[in-house]
Amino acid sequence: MSTNHPLRPTARAPRNPRRDFLGSAAVLTAALPLAAATAGAATTPPSQAHPQARAGRTRFWPDGAQLVISISMQFEAGAQPERGASGPFPPLDPKYPDYPLQSWYTYGVREGIPRLLDLWDRTGIKVTSHMVGQAVERHPELAREIVARGHEASGHGQTWEPQYSMSAEVERASYVQSIDTIQRATGTRPLGFNAFWMRGSPNTLPILQSLGFLYHIDDLSRDEPSVLQVGGKPFAVVPYTVRNNDIVRFDSPSTTAEDLLGELKAEFDVLYAEGAHRRRMMSISTHDRISGSPARVRALDAFIRYAQGHAGVTFMRKDDIARFALGASGVPAA
Repeated sequence: MSTNHPLRPTARAPRNPRRDFLGSAAVLTAALPLAAATAGAATTPPSQAHPQARAGRTRFWPDGAQLVISISMQFEAGAQPERGASGPFPPLDPKYPDYPLQSWYTYGVREGIPRLLDLWDRTGIKVTSHMVGQAVERHPELAREIVARGHEASGHGQTWEPQYSMSAEVERASYVQSIDTIQRATGTRPLGFNAFWMRGSPNTLPILQSLGFLYHIDDLSRDEPSVLQVGGKPFAVVPYTVRNNDIVRFDSPSTTAEDLLGELKAEFDVLYAEGAHRRRMMSISTHDRISGSPARVRALDAFIRYAQGHAGVTFMRKDDIARFALGASGVPAA
């Protein structure tokens, strides 16, 4: 079972330009220093760490973990548009109100997130919740509960308006508003960011950097974190997923909870084996109104316990992964 403790710097693997991504990448434009913050991570006790750590060999993660798993819990219900929102029903002319669709979203806050929070408690893990500002405004008590239970509140925009179509001024103002909304409701400020369908603008990373964010997740290119330079300053990338993402996997009527469980186990097995030789991370994405259903929570429970049955498996919040990545690349951990 996982326990919480502060992260500690670990020894770095020998640098290989094709394998070690914690230190280089694209250069963009931006400004201000990174913000400092502290938070706990759910990790495997040292006594269960992978044998390579106990033997004093190279460690790729804190406490010599062999594989890190990071789960996202999207908090979006309440921010959807009243007309024309996407969902599991046939399209409806926006001039008509879609009452069943709105109730489907409401399920996310009434049943989905509470059920998922109980799952995280039962299994002893902490997750990252990407929160849309309007959802937090409409359900501040739920946002507070998420943070009170030890999970990370991360940015997901103030509204569901796509960032890629915003002017730089509007985009910056929306992030400032989102920071304020989340901070007022939870007492913490977001340090990570997830754009609408992962599609940011050319201004997104410079704006995030200037506002003190530590990382973003809108990158599918690796199975491990990396660090890029934004305006000459380091900015962490904690990769996201579409293949282990409920909003993608359950779009097809043929996909079942058991199908998802099998896919997660198969993905885990490969990454766990690779993790004996290099830094590996597994990303899973859950959405309030989708993964919070009884059958899908049961599948997630089974997967988490399957993963926890392997030595050296650690579940981490994304802000802690970002701090580790920045520290491993030579940036002092905040």
